[in-house]
Amino acid sequence: MDTTAFPTTFGARLPAWVLDEIAPDPAAMPDVEDRMRLVHRLADRNHREDTGGPFAAVVSDSATGEILSVGVNLVLAFDLSSLHAEVVAISLAQARLGTWNLGARRLELAVNWRPCAMCYGATLWSGVTRLVVAGEGPELEELTGFDEGPMRDDWKDQFVRRGIEVRSDVLRDEAITVFRAYGERTDAVVYNGRA
Repeated sequence: MDTTAFPTTFGARLPAWVLDEIAPDPAAMPDVEDRMRLVHRLADRNHREDTGGPFAAVVSDSATGEILSVGVNLVLAFDLSSLHAEVVAISLAQARLGTWNLGARRLELAVNWRPCAMCYGATLWSGVTRLVVAGEGPELEELTGFDEGPMRDDWKDQFVRRGIEVRSDVLRDEAITVFRAYGERTDAVVYNGRA
């Protein structure tokens, strides 16, 4: 077998606009609503910059609000289906801390909707101890056309059983506004390997 054409690496980086967007923000945001406002800002700008879907995530210290990483959906920017915002934010936090286990600190993952089927698993195994979501329910799929995959009805209980606190409905209306804006775009890309 000729392996010279086999890929041996892959990667991604946050678009430059992300660092420009967060530069004026404080290093710590003790208020969970402020962290969620940051998530919504990044999600809205991400789709307007055409670097991915209307999704963003923030990993922070749940006690102090120190922002350790941010992530935006980079599926379209890098043609990698696994680069959802949660995976990007978790991976960058792990790289920053030099560990795959984010449980060594009490870290929070804030996202602008209930995780999809893939990000559900990524969140479970990351070690975060708190998940904050703007909302849950059919609105995301209805407004954007995305397929979030099959999710357990007891998804919250599964997190709690594993020591992950779940808080929902943090600035829910703002998330819906971002999803609606994406869904109303005539050039919106709804990426799905089955489409």
